[in-house]
Amino acid sequence: MKWEEVCEHKQLQDLPFKIELNKWGQIVMSPVKIKHSFYQGRIQRLLESLLDTGEVMPECAINTSDGVKVADVVWCSEKRFDIIQDEVSASIAPEICIEVKSSGNSFDELQFKKNLYLEAQAFEVWLCDEQGKIKFYNQQGELNYSLLVAHFPKEIKR
Repeated sequence: MKWEEVCEHKQLQDLPFKIELNKWGQIVMSPVKIKHSFYQGRIQRLLESLLDTGEVMPECAINTSDGVKVADVVWCSEKRFDIIQDEVSASIAPEICIEVKSSGNSFDELQFKKNLYLEAQAFEVWLCDEQGKIKFYNQQGELNYSLLVAHFPKEIKR
């Protein structure tokens, strides 16, 4: 199955699951709980308050070497947004891709997705655990803080 088919398939609309494709075109669905949505929304609002440029977007579909993955939140520069804005799924990853761990994700799965986003040219990937703690990564490995949004907190508090 292709991403365009997923987007247009009537039976796949409004499901309470995050939908992605693997490299064989198979649908992968992950249930989302309230806490996941809370962290996703809080991260989005914090990014919007700390950055004056670019676009902050939830649920961004990104082409990777393992199919289309959907980052929970992304930040994209104006230049990169001009490239991807009319695409069905992003041909190049936004500069920051953020994944929020849910009970349906394993740590290994998040590490795998982190590597896919970096391979797709993300500058940074942030991973938020189920307690709201965030780890920042780039091509060189784990960072003490985001190099692109230095004042972003290491923990999302309720």
